Amino acid sequence: MRRFGLAVALCLLPVLGHAQDRAQTLADIRAELSALAAEFNALKAELVSTGAATSGAAGGDALTRMDTIEATLARLTARTEDVELKLNRVVSDGTNRIGDIEYRLCEVTEGCNPGNLGATATLGGDTGGAAPAPVAAPTGTAGAGTGGAELAISEQADFDRAKEVLGQGDFPGAAALFATYAQSYPGGPLVPEAHFRRGDALSQLGDTAGAARAYLDAFSAAPEGPFAPDALLKLGEGLGALGQVPEACVTLAEVGTRFPGSMAATQAVVAMQGFGCR
Repeated sequence: MRRFGLAVALCLLPVLGHAQDRAQTLADIRAELSALAAEFNALKAELVSTGAATSGAAGGDALTRMDTIEATLARLTARTEDVELKLNRVVSDGTNRIGDIEYRLCEVTEGCNPGNLGATATLGGDTGGAAPAPVAAPTGTAGAGTGGAELAISEQADFDRAKEVLGQGDFPGAAALFATYAQSYPGGPLVPEAHFRRGDALSQLGDTAGAARAYLDAFSAAPEGPFAPDALLKLGEGLGALGQVPEACVTLAEVGTRFPGSMAATQAVVAMQGFGCR
């Protein structure tokens, strides 16, 4: 049994080292590493106390090998904690930046009171609302960018209706429908696109501040999604049009940093030249 326990520990190390299971959080991985280290130390103590570590049963250099494994466990735990700290800093910084942009957009939006702004949703976090019970979308009706995700009842129909209204040139109606859609299906796979298209509708109406806020919502909903590059680009352009040139330059520069080689990154460079960014 002791040999079996050591074999299990050795087999688990590469799995934990790669940390490829996305269902696990960093905290889960760190907890598993701690548990594995505790079991390993118990096994090592048992081998030492019984004398097996220096006998033929385990091999004369067993303790040396175990010390190496123990050091590897310690390094994995330290690296996991380091990654978690860096991730938390990125999330905190990103959330603060989005909150600052929301505040500045509110300042230039008629009827918006910055004092009434709620707490900014954590970047990449949950929406905080309970999504309707999902059912499989009818074959051939799933919108682009859903990634095969299931849609709630009537979700696809409501989205398609909003797109139809937008295509007909009814920009006020489309903006209202997309806003209603995002509120009705929080966390849905089409919500980032709904925010993005709402921004397009508001742009057609000349509501630059409202459009910029919509593009910000689109980016925040899916920072790595298919609409993220163009949403960030249009947010930067909107900030520049509103006179927030320093913020526009930072936002536009972020397009190239996050999405190098994309068409949005190329357009961001052109926009930065137009705003005189350095």
